Amino acid sequence: MKLPILTSFILFVLATQFAIKRSNDREQKSEDDFWDKERRANSTRRKSLDGLDYITIPVDRLPFGMMPDNDEVLWSEKLIKNLAEQKVVNLTGYTNTDLKLEYGAPNITELTVYDQNYTTLVTNLQQWGKALADAGFYKEAQTVLEFAVSTRTDVTQTYRLLCDLYKTKLDMTGDEITRKIDSMIPIAESLNSLSKDTIISILRSN
Repeated sequence: MKLPILTSFILFVLATQFAIKRSNDREQKSEDDFWDKERRANSTRRKSLDGLDYITIPVDRLPFGMMPDNDEVLWSEKLIKNLAEQKVVNLTGYTNTDLKLEYGAPNITELTVYDQNYTTLVTNLQQWGKALADAGFYKEAQTVLEFAVSTRTDVTQTYRLLCDLYKTKLDMTGDEITRKIDSMIPIAESLNSLSKDTIISILRSN
């Protein structure tokens, strides 16, 4: 009776060792691939940034000045106006290595600034839109949040709040609500973000 038990134990140990070796080999290959990609990225020459999808902030169409006594809103408005004078690009989901490979290592500092500008933009659009909605400025909140969506924001609460405005605050018909929400689904499906699936689920459940 002891021999089958010993044989089973030996087979188990061998199988475990084999599995560990395969896992280590995969990790090593993944690490080697990463450093190879990074070396290639760091040697990529500067390329033109003219083809980037720069975001234009429609200062003349956004509802500035609706809440002059709200310091947080005033700060968001100031940041957004300042960003209108700068270059803003949605680079969500791209690593520095990806960007260097695509646009050249010498451009990484500029690209990082453009991406940080975008993060600042969509964060403050969400804060501003929510403040407007909380204060009862529903149409104005709609304008702010729809602009955020048009930039392909991945801020989950922006989509959630817009759906709520459409359904409960803006006196829309059922068909209008459906059209509005459905129009956001292709945008959500195009996101290069970890929150993509959550946003799609929010839209399809409304």
